[in-house]
Amino acid sequence: MSKIESILFVCLGNICRSPLAEGIARDLAQKRGLELKIDSAGTSGWHIDEPPCANSIAIARKYGIDISSLRGRKVSVYSDDIFDWIVAMDKQNYHDLLKMGFDESKVKFIGDFGLEGQEIPDPYYYKNLEGFEKIFAMLKTAIAEMYKQLS
Repeated sequence: MSKIESILFVCLGNICRSPLAEGIARDLAQKRGLELKIDSAGTSGWHIDEPPCANSIAIARKYGIDISSLRGRKVSVYSDDIFDWIVAMDKQNYHDLLKMGFDESKVKFIGDFGLEGQEIPDPYYYKNLEGFEKIFAMLKTAIAEMYKQLS
């Protein structure tokens, strides 16, 4: 495996899961002394320039991570040239990325990193932090496993 220097996390709207993954990934990279370019995007353009949802911001803040300045954006096939790994939050995102023309060798499914194939469920409709707490824990587990594989 060639050296991984950049990771893009992708979900549907880029307001719940992928910005949370971006924040966790940056936090863990800093704590482990890893120099990585980390970003996030969505497969849809529904939430361009919107901040992460309030519950994603709140759960990140609970663990000392600030994602409030992030803004939603749509993934672009040009990301293929910029990022070594493009990590999908669920199987639909994974297949959408492949349909969009992304290099299959770069597109990864987050469930393959310490989650035994589980998808990160979309918490958009959750009304409380409990669902976001679960998402946070799953993302932290997956990203920690991802970083183990990088070293």
